[in-house]
Formats: sequence, C-alpha cells, structure tokens
Amino acid sequence: MATLYLVATPIGNIEDITLRAIRVLGEVDLIAAEDTRVTRKLLSRYDIHTRSTSYHEHNRTAKLPVLLATLGGGENVALVSDAGTPTVSDPGSELVQAASEAGHNVVPIPGPSAITAAVAVSGLPTDEFVYVGFLPRRKAERRRFLNSLALEVRTLVVLEAPHRLRASLTDAVSVLGDRRVAACREMTKLHEEVFRGTLSAALDHFEHPRGEFTLVIQGQISSDQPEAPGDAGEMIKNARMLLERARSEGLSTTESVRGVARETGIPRSDIYRLWVEGTPGSE
Repeated sequence: MATLYLVATPIGNIEDITLRAIRVLGEVDLIAAEDTRVTRKLLSRYDIHTRSTSYHEHNRTAKLPVLLATLGGGENVALVSDAGTPTVSDPGSELVQAASEAGHNVVPIPGPSAITAAVAVSGLPTDEFVYVGFLPRRKAERRRFLNSLALEVRTLVVLEAPHRLRASLTDAVSVLGDRRVAACREMTKLHEEVFRGTLSAALDHFEHPRGEFTLVIQGQISSDQPEAPGDAGEMIKNARMLLERARSEGLSTTESVRGVARETGIPRSDIYRLWVEGTPGSE
C-alpha cells in the first residue's frame, strides 16, 4: 500500500528542517500543501522538484477523494502545512483517518513545533501541559472556555493572533487571575521575542502586538498548595540572573527591582531582598 507522510516544516527559520523531511519531500510522488506558494519557497531552497497540490480548510472536502485516489493508485503523498506539524491546529485529520481506514500507511516525519519550542523556553513546569490551540474569537465564548480551564493545574499552551492578543490577555487576567506567562512571539523568526512575567505585565508590554503568539500560562495553584520547591527555586534562579544583567547594564535599584518583578511575577519586596543580597558589601 502507498504511504501518507505527515511532514513537519519550519515554523520560521528555513534551516529548521530535518534531513529525513528533505529526503521524503524529494521522494514522494505528490505534496499536498496548505498553501503551495509558501511550500514552493521551501522546496526551492532545498532543490526539491516534486509536484504539489493545494489542500486547505476551504477545499479539503473536494480534495480528500482526489488524494485518496492518488494513494489508491500506489503513489506516496506528503502532507505539509505552512509551518510546523500538519493536522495540529491545521487541516489534515480527516485525510489521516480516511487514509488509515483505506489501509494505507500513515507515517509522521517529526520536526519543528511552536508548541514544544515555547514550552521549553517558558521557564514554567514542563512535565505536564495542556495544549488548547486558538482561543474562541468571540468574547463570551472565550471567557466561558477560559473558565473551563480555571482549575486546570497543568501548564496551559495557547495560540493567538496579534489582533486578538490583548483581548485574550485581558480575559485571561479576569478569569484565571494574574498568573505567570511566557508570551512567545514569532518563534525562530527574525523578530523572535519571549516575554516572561505575569498576564497583566504582558498586557502592558504588548501595546501594539505584531506577529503570531504562543502563550504558555501557569496552571492553577490553590492558596493552600504553594508552588513546589523546585519551581520556586527556578524562579529565584531566573530572578537572580535578571538582576545580575540589570546590574551589569548600570540600571538603578528601583529600575532593576521593578523590571524583574514585572517579568517574573515575584513580589517586589522579594526581588529587592535578592538585589541586596547580591550587592557587594551588603553583608
């Protein structure tokens, strides 16, 4: 039987592609791409001349039987999205199910992922996390959805578009409380940015959001269950590092303490204590 390959492609930096992905894209008979114009740039960069066809949200119903017929004829197909892993917050799950039910092989070719990249760099607990994709667009639905996650103790991972970021952050603060967050913008791209702080601090920071965002939000922590010592230790370690950087840049005590407190979500009084402890001659 033929094989349907699910090929992960770069999420920004075009060099972030595996050798296996390059080989598979060059060997298959057809590439089903979310946007053939975007995929063509990648294929051109790696001198790949495989024919391609579009497969996206608006034509997937019509294209599904065409791709199944291609597989049924013994030709191998690679499914790609514009960026990252196909079928994850992108079209393709119906094709995977139909191809599998028809007896074809379905093989993942793993690679770049904004989700795992953001989780890894967030500084938040990574042993367990919940990926929820894009938040609902309408405010009432978004708030209901966030409310359903309010008691989730695992780290939350959310995708958001720039024009909805501030509304989503505002609702998150209101529904979830002012939790720690890592707001990862334009991952692996030229203007990549990772903001670590509280939800309200992120709202202040991103006054005019640009680019795609992956938000990694702290899970619910009840008042009688403080953060685990390991997590607290990582927070303090990160705060000390940021204070050292501020000190080396010649920032004042007030500027340093205020900035690090905003970025880490740790109370200013605790940050000030760490500042004093790190000041030469303070003993």
